[in-house]
Amino acid sequence: MQEGSAPVSEKDLPMGVRRIRIHEVGAWDTGEIIALYRVGGWWDEERDSPKEIPALILGSLSFVVATDTSTGKAVGMGRVISDGVSDGYIQDLVVLPEYRGRGVGSAIVRALITACRRQGIRWLALIAEAGSDQLYSDLGFCVEEGDVPMQYYGDLSHDQG
Repeated sequence: MQEGSAPVSEKDLPMGVRRIRIHEVGAWDTGEIIALYRVGGWWDEERDSPKEIPALILGSLSFVVATDTSTGKAVGMGRVISDGVSDGYIQDLVVLPEYRGRGVGSAIVRALITACRRQGIRWLALIAEAGSDQLYSDLGFCVEEGDVPMQYYGDLSHDQG
């Protein structure tokens, strides 16, 4: 177990994921986290630096890693970014393809929800990828009619005045 991990009780996991352990962490192996970001399609070798991973983990309200207890290998992760007072956003949820469909993603989200409750977060949202809406609706998330997710595509690398 990595420094700063807090395992979730096995009784909270569905039978299909009993060999999976859920850890809320303050640090984790950078290579394993990068591998998960690559699986999610979120790692850009030209833009992203391994040096950012520790700060990314520590800067999250909660960072959760799922491991296979038979190998110790990280098989999934997710995090909540937040102001730490009222609002939180689930981000970067990913599970290795060979572990999908076994409840690992749901277990990660449940651990993140628990962390938000513990911190007193009153509003929690996420942007779901196409086809993943059932995962989230089964966990209590609903589509916010009328809201439009948007992303800034301007240049953030320079001061534009």
